[in-house]
Amino acid sequence: MEETLYNINIERSVLNSIIFEPSQFEDVEAKLNTDDFYLPAHQEIYTAMTELHRENKPIDEEFIKKRLNAKKRFDEAVLLDILSSNPISNTIAYVMEIKDKAIKRHLLTLTTEIKKVTMEEDLPAAEVIDIVEKKLYEITQANDNVDFKDAPSITYDTMEYIKEMKSRGNSVLVGVDTGFAELNKMTTGFGKGDLVIIAARPAMGKTSFALNMVLHQMKLGNGVAFFSLEMPAEQLMLRLLSADTSIFLQKLRVGDLNDEEWSRLNASMEMMNNSKLFVDDGAGMTINQLRSKLRKLKSQHPEIEMCVIDYLQIMQTAGRDRQAEVSEISRGLKMLARELEMPIVALSQLNRGVESRNDKRPMLSDIRESGAIEQDADIIMFVYRDDVYLYKEEKEREKAAKAEGKEFTSTYIEKEEEEAEIIIGKQRNGPTGHIKLVFQKKLTKFIDAPMYGGVEISYENVQATEAVMDVANESVSLPPI
Repeated sequence: MEETLYNINIERSVLNSIIFEPSQFEDVEAKLNTDDFYLPAHQEIYTAMTELHRENKPIDEEFIKKRLNAKKRFDEAVLLDILSSNPISNTIAYVMEIKDKAIKRHLLTLTTEIKKVTMEEDLPAAEVIDIVEKKLYEITQANDNVDFKDAPSITYDTMEYIKEMKSRGNSVLVGVDTGFAELNKMTTGFGKGDLVIIAARPAMGKTSFALNMVLHQMKLGNGVAFFSLEMPAEQLMLRLLSADTSIFLQKLRVGDLNDEEWSRLNASMEMMNNSKLFVDDGAGMTINQLRSKLRKLKSQHPEIEMCVIDYLQIMQTAGRDRQAEVSEISRGLKMLARELEMPIVALSQLNRGVESRNDKRPMLSDIRESGAIEQDADIIMFVYRDDVYLYKEEKEREKAAKAEGKEFTSTYIEKEEEEAEIIIGKQRNGPTGHIKLVFQKKLTKFIDAPMYGGVEISYENVQATEAVMDVANESVSLPPI
């Protein structure tokens, strides 16, 4: 049976074609990993070819021989067999044959591992399924899982990364575009493999903030996976449509639209229909179920650039205390982000303790079951709007006055647009700090704060400045609001 899982002659022919026509190497390297070759000596020669290519050296008999001799791994008989093999015209067809047999060998190895974890180690069924799905994903994605990267490969990859960044014109944006200019500057975008936590107290707008980033990705043509554990997919879509069309959310909910708004809505719906948004709104999901679904979705749709989970504490695990459960979830999400090479954005609740302080701006210790989350996350940011607390305090004063039979006159002015802050409490590879945004309440939409002379200014400051300018009869042009 094992003879069908490799073909030495085909391996020789592919290596022969690279030596006699090195320009093919990049096409071959894009499809074959070292361990796709069955014969260890062939693996050594292919590794030497890879190293020579990275160093811009000739991939020929002499340089391969020199490289392998330096490692004391040169087998002259094997190289002679390769050089004397029959030339081939369609190298890629032979490459795919090697790949096919390598995958079958990996699958055969997997069956042995399944038997081991099921029978010998007696792991729970859920853990066995998770192990199998992860291995299958690795096989189908042709990952080359090596124990170590040596210094030459690390420095080469790093230099290629620096060159790529330079080719972008020294752009501040390196990772996934958040859609917010100042946030992009501070984070350089969300990196591949990042676990990003967005935390806030209820009603601060963390779901809206995440959906604004989702909408931006959709407009860029990128795919997004959204796990909504609390809100139905239709409600998420209403919020996306409101933010995209600038039609008040309440008007969309009741269908109270004029002709011009219907036209905007239809155009937005057309964009949504053509976008790569995938929403799972099933309740009571476990980390194993989420992993399984996201791996499958990513393999079917490689264009997915970001995953959002709303929200972390509502996920379930089997048994144990809650702190251990959250630890398992956060660690699982971080490992999944690295495995799929994409940022995972997880929303999180904050403890009530934040509301007992005079300064209610949140900090890391306010995250529920914060220990594991703080350790695993690459970026932790908080959504804060002071007006939420001002409104709450006004309602409490009104309630107290009525209880005492006193007349109450409200001094609170509800605004359609409120100042908001994004507080970066942790960033593994960058600075922490505050970013000013504006929250448009009726659209559930965050936008960049207006800028004047490079300085963030509030709407109240703009109005006050305009009044002063009018009095002084000075003509000053301020940015439009």
